[in-house]
Amino acid sequence: MAEQNTYLTTAGLDKLKAELKVLKETRRPAVIDRIKEAVAYGDLSENSEYDDAKNEQAMVEGRIAQLERLLENPQIVKTGTNGGGAVALGSKVTVKQNGNSSTYTIVGPAEADPSSGLISNESPLGKMLIGKTKGEDAVVETPKGNVKYTIVSVR
Repeated sequence: MAEQNTYLTTAGLDKLKAELKVLKETRRPAVIDRIKEAVAYGDLSENSEYDDAKNEQAMVEGRIAQLERLLENPQIVKTGTNGGGAVALGSKVTVKQNGNSSTYTIVGPAEADPSSGLISNESPLGKMLIGKTKGEDAVVETPKGNVKYTIVSVR
């Protein structure tokens, strides 16, 4: 299986590394302690504390594995360094739609957080913005019909 790059900003890389550290150093040991405590209660066949702790352990271990895969081959993208040319990974883009302006930073899927203005280059809007320049329109197909965004600025 070929290695897949994970496109991250420096802030995104730091955030994922911090989350991994907390999971490994705090959450994992806490879950192990919960399991030990639940085992001490006795009969595991009807022990909801044990079942709950094992489920939490599975979620923590799954997230650790996911983060480790994402951090295997990170590719750092600089934000706001393309000089206002075409929209690319790392661009900060201001768009206007129905008279309302919004600003987004185009990031890789691993750090996308639309509520914080970070949209994935693989999202419908991200895909339509990539390669466009100031003044151009990006039309995104949605279940309720097409939505037109006009690019106001690219940084």
